[in-house]
Formats: sequence, structure tokens, C-alpha cells
Amino acid sequence: MAESTTTTTRPLKIIAGADSFGCTLKDTLVSHLRSLNIEVEDLGTSSYYTIAAEVGRQVSSSTTPDTTETRGLVACGTGVGVAIFANKFPGVYAATCLTPEDALNARSVNNSNVLAVSGMSTSPSTAIDILNTWLNTPFKSPCPASNSEPWPQDIESFLDNSIKEMPTIGSGSSQSDESAKCAICCLVKNRELNPIDIIPGGSMKILRETPTSAFVRFKAGSVEPAHHHTFGHDLVVMEGKKSVWNLSKKERYDLGVGDFLFTPAGDVHRVKYYEDTEFFIRWDGKWDMFFDEDLETAKAAVEKELGNGAV
Repeated sequence: MAESTTTTTRPLKIIAGADSFGCTLKDTLVSHLRSLNIEVEDLGTSSYYTIAAEVGRQVSSSTTPDTTETRGLVACGTGVGVAIFANKFPGVYAATCLTPEDALNARSVNNSNVLAVSGMSTSPSTAIDILNTWLNTPFKSPCPASNSEPWPQDIESFLDNSIKEMPTIGSGSSQSDESAKCAICCLVKNRELNPIDIIPGGSMKILRETPTSAFVRFKAGSVEPAHHHTFGHDLVVMEGKKSVWNLSKKERYDLGVGDFLFTPAGDVHRVKYYEDTEFFIRWDGKWDMFFDEDLETAKAAVEKELGNGAV
């Protein structure tokens, strides 16, 4: 294994985790980190969204910034899913790196503090090279993005400001819509959802069809009558609180922010929303919905169950 020394002037701690597709590569990299006498907290293996969210949460909430630098290491099949979920937390800059050059850019340009790697496409030796590069590259150092030359002073100033400005994206701004130039902010501000006529209280924005993805929002107190779809669907709750009764499996799921649920094709399910709730959903075909009961029957069934036991 290649030797490595980190550039940080503070003791370094790495929070690591992976899903089943990335666990073998994660274990290799954890062993390498420990051979370098770097402290590692290995959270083990879980679903890619759960494990990445926990790594992101711990990096984001590190309480000892003056004494220990806390970074993260996540792995899944592609390295993409874990990066997306780790990046849900303030102050986390997770980057998927498939080559050492990616790691150079991620550290130099974005001050990446969470490294995401691909268990399916990256060999152990390449992953170690990527990790060493990521550990040894200081922020604003020469990298492929700078043609391996030192950054000009104006670019260095821009990079410094970016670290201060990135955590504020999406947190609200006094800028008018005309002056807001961030594409991500504009996407959020202009996300208009259209009413779902067949379900009171619901609205939806289709982002893409076949495979389909959409943002869906329901008002507090809304109920989706028992129904089923031609295609199974994944969803992630972004805000709010809901319960899903899978009547086919006779199971109930209580979901909050960050929770994931897969409902198989054809499974009959009923939903109750306790708060204004928004979630992201995707499935492999076009949108369809087949009702198995009417709204009043659904409301009565929900009230009867919740009356017998609190959420």
C-alpha cells in the first residue's frame, strides 16, 4: 500500500460507512486509514441512504472543529447515491471520485470533506490512490481544473468566498428573484406543483416520465384512499410526517423526514398525512393510480385505527 500523510494541521477523524455494494471497498479503505494511524469510526453496512445520511449527519454536527477535523468516507455501488444523501446536511461537501484526478479537483475546488467511492467500478488499489490523493490535497492547491498551475489570486478569492456562501444556499435570501443567479436556488423557488384532482389536498410536479420522477405535496390531514399502481415506486420524505398502510402485506410504516419506502407494483396501500408533507417519488413507468375504496371509507378506516392507538 502507498504511504500517505495528511495535510491537515489538526488530528483527523474519519466517519465511514457503506451499503452492501460498497462494503468490501470500504473495509479496504478503513484498513488503509488505520495503517496510517488515522482515527476511524466505522458505522458498518446499511442501506445506502441510511448509512450515508448518518455519515453526513456526524460530519455536519462535529462539535470539535478546533481540535479535530472530522471527514467522511462513504461507498455504494456507484458512489453517487451515498454522495447525494450525505450532502443533505449543512456543511457537508461529498464528492464521488472515480480517479485520483477527481479527488484532486474535489479537494482543491470544493474543499470536499466526504469522499464517496464506487464499489462496483473501482479496484482496491485505485481506491487507495484516490483516498491518498484526497487526504493529501489542500484546498486551493493546483489540480487538473487549474491545469496543475497555482490558482490566480482572483480565483483563490472566489474559492474562499464559495466556502462561506455554499452553506447559505436554500436557507432564504433577501435577494429579489431577478438578482438570484444560483441555478439550484431558482429551481427550488420555481417548483410549482399542480393539484391532483382525484385526491383532495394533494399536488404534484412531474419531473420526468418513463422512468417517472416527481415531487408530491399533501396538506396536513389529507388521506389517500386505498389504491394501487401498475409499477412499484420508491419515495423519500423531504418534510412532514405520514403513515402508509400496505393492505396487501398488512403492514404499516410511519415515515418522517429522510425516511425511504418502496411499495411493490400492485400492492394496495392507504396513506394519512399528519403535517404538510412533501416527498420525492420515482417509478419505472408512466403515472397511474387505481382506487380500491372511496375517500370516506378510507377516512373512517384511518380514524378507527388511529383511535385505537396513537401514531
